[in-house]
Amino acid sequence: MVIKEYLSLAETAELVGKCKETLRRWDNEGILKAVREPVSNYRVYHKEDVQLLLGNLLNTVDKDEVSNFIKPHNDYSVLELFAGAGGLAVGMEQAGLKCVALNEIDKWACQTLKKNRPNWNVLEGDIKDFSFKEYNGKVDVVTGGFPCQAFSYAGKKLGLNDARGTLFYEFARVVREVNPPICIGENVRGLLSHEKGKTLEGMISILDEIGYNVVPVKVLKAINYRVPQKRERLILVGVRKDIDVKYEYPKPHKKIYNLVDALKKGDLYNCKAPKSEGSKYPEHKKEILDLIPPKGYWRDLPIDIQKEYMGKSFYLGGGKTGMARRIGWDEPSLTLTCSPAQKQTERCHPDETRPFTVREYARIQTFPDEWKFIGSVSQQYKQIGNAVPCNLGQEIGYSIIKFLNKLYLKSNKSEFSISIANSI
Repeated sequence: MVIKEYLSLAETAELVGKCKETLRRWDNEGILKAVREPVSNYRVYHKEDVQLLLGNLLNTVDKDEVSNFIKPHNDYSVLELFAGAGGLAVGMEQAGLKCVALNEIDKWACQTLKKNRPNWNVLEGDIKDFSFKEYNGKVDVVTGGFPCQAFSYAGKKLGLNDARGTLFYEFARVVREVNPPICIGENVRGLLSHEKGKTLEGMISILDEIGYNVVPVKVLKAINYRVPQKRERLILVGVRKDIDVKYEYPKPHKKIYNLVDALKKGDLYNCKAPKSEGSKYPEHKKEILDLIPPKGYWRDLPIDIQKEYMGKSFYLGGGKTGMARRIGWDEPSLTLTCSPAQKQTERCHPDETRPFTVREYARIQTFPDEWKFIGSVSQQYKQIGNAVPCNLGQEIGYSIIKFLNKLYLKSNKSEFSISIANSI
């Protein structure tokens, strides 16, 4: 088997999660030196140098490890929209927030929620068919992973009515009906550039219209929040305008967890991943992936097999490092998708030539082992792949509790001052 010795600038940038400009700066600073490929004379990187750097970046642990843990001063409640299979809800619960109701349209995800938390109030069905006015003044935070949809722009500043027909409109409608101190939406990183940024701009203007100041939007990397997966989520936070308390995003942890931490006994789990069902590769794909080493991908195949497997994509630019990808034990998984065996996003087991099983998928998303998923194997993969990692949800939950503790401490002080003034 021919193992490729060099990686292009684009491939290296994709693997280490940095832009090309950062790599050029690293070259000048001696952090990761580029070389000239003997035949093409292009700037490339030795594959061993890149893997060594990745290992150093991912396994560096600072003695001053952070902790976002904070104990709630009161019983705080959350209403969750677009709840899916409960990744965010589980994380919020682990942080100490009480879930008063969840809305989800997918019947299999709803069955999963009901199976695991019979006491949760699961509102199954289209969000458009529900009114949430009964929760007005009774909920501390509304959360929701609304899908990213383009808006119809009626004027220079997008208003709530202009977003009708989109699920963000429903998210904003519910926030207006419930009027919580804080609301938190989450989405894919691509929302930043969707419709050249106009979609996100519209969302911010809508929240402003219904009485919420939006905290500067931030993309959180799951690997910084005790998740063994290179997943990113955009977080949109709105604080009610009558509240003078600053919201702060959770601080990133220094320790990075790898695949071994997810699937074997260690700091994340006290036993190896439970056995479960899982997808299989077709025999032709299995024969090809058998040739891929751990942490390798399609570039590690012999050139003739590369061309056959990639087809026209072979001649296009970009690293496409998710194709024919075998994850290594000593690295986080790439972002899990809803289907583990599709060609664009293979996530092959390090030792066995197969996709991750359902329980392994759940481990990588940091679900508890006792959390059961209902439906066919493909439905279970879909629920897990769409979820917010539980540990990321927990860290966001801590940041909400920190905000609410400050808010109610400030409110109690104000009420106490008024009471004293009235008694004089």
